[in-house]
Amino acid sequence: MRRILGALSLAAFLVTLSLVSAAPAAQGPPMGRIYAHDELYTVVITPRDLPNEGRFDAIYVLGPDLMPVSEAAPGDPAYNGGRWEVRIVSFVGMSPTQFTNADQITAAAAMGKVTVSDVVRRFECPLIPLNGR
Repeated sequence: MRRILGALSLAAFLVTLSLVSAAPAAQGPPMGRIYAHDELYTVVITPRDLPNEGRFDAIYVLGPDLMPVSEAAPGDPAYNGGRWEVRIVSFVGMSPTQFTNADQITAAAAMGKVTVSDVVRRFECPLIPLNGR
């Protein structure tokens, strides 16, 4: 059962990345959007998986039509440069909602409104501030 859930979680992550794609395929690498600290960032989606070595930040995948949320961003003292551990958020006590910061997700989890998976994937993908911030 755990393997099935892991496979479904990874599939949901890959679908989400394809849904957040914002750049036409012929004009460069795939790009997407991620929220961190209530700010929207752009990302360059890379296919590079990483082993479980070193430090990572959590990225929460919320599902189709919702943008992922990061717990860290450039400028944070603990930001690990775009090294992510992917966790899937499942909505169980509320309708799917676009969260914009990790604190909202942890609060919803504490209230039993969402569940957060174990790590389903580790990869590298930098966050790039929008509008030259």
